[in-house]
Amino acid sequence: MRRYKLTKPVTGKHNPAQPVDPVLVSGRGLVLRRGGRDVLDRVDVEVRAGEIVTLIGPNGAGKTSLVRLLLGLLRPDGGEVRRRAGLKIGYTPQSLHLEPSLPLTVRRFLTLAMAADRRHLLALLARVGLDDVLGRPMSGLSGGELHRVMLARALLREPDLLVLDEPLSGVDINGQAELYALIGRIREETGAGVLIISHDLHLVMARTDRVLCLDGHVCCAGRPLEVARDPVFQRLFGQRLADVVALYRHGEDPHHHDEHHHHAAIEAGEPQECSTTSS
Repeated sequence: MRRYKLTKPVTGKHNPAQPVDPVLVSGRGLVLRRGGRDVLDRVDVEVRAGEIVTLIGPNGAGKTSLVRLLLGLLRPDGGEVRRRAGLKIGYTPQSLHLEPSLPLTVRRFLTLAMAADRRHLLALLARVGLDDVLGRPMSGLSGGELHRVMLARALLREPDLLVLDEPLSGVDINGQAELYALIGRIREETGAGVLIISHDLHLVMARTDRVLCLDGHVCCAGRPLEVARDPVFQRLFGQRLADVVALYRHGEDPHHHDEHHHHAAIEAGEPQECSTTSS
């Protein structure tokens, strides 16, 4: 497969003389009410440059609502969202509903919101592990190919923050491992922060830096092993999964671990035990 070099222009925000806030986006005391009930109750969260944060929780726990608040797509009923000035966000939705009869090619999809020449698009596709699929219809892509194309589109703006909603849905087990390895490489290459919503806890907990477990409120938060040992996590997801997480994390590089966690992780340095019902 022919490789194309993708370069990132040098801008003023990367000048060493200009300190850059490592916190890309944060929420403090976020409350969201719908239909007379609290969908989210006093949730604190933050994502920093160069780290992968994963939101987990049962269905209806408020994960997607929290992401929409952070992106500015919803207005909170309480609390505050802060985004770093000039923050560029790349977003991939949970699913993409395409009409099979719609003649939408990969190239057209990639450039719907932002123009780019063929060479740049091929470089993006190579970066996410795809050959030249620019002329193929979007409706003809496999699940894994579709997620890679959506990731390429998210990278088109050279984002500071990647937000990935269920990036493994519709992808086989081999493709899941490859996608998470790819996300990790992108983080290392670009220094971008990554916020993931996922139900696939096995691979997520193996690849993420910090975990936030939601059930309308923050049930527990911290490093994957800390969260896996938390009684609330074990009540929600079972001891067997906690044991699997520990197996995945066994033998991780402690230097890499410390590099991404030596900050005060927004009240997440130690897991927070709480009841599984919102207060």
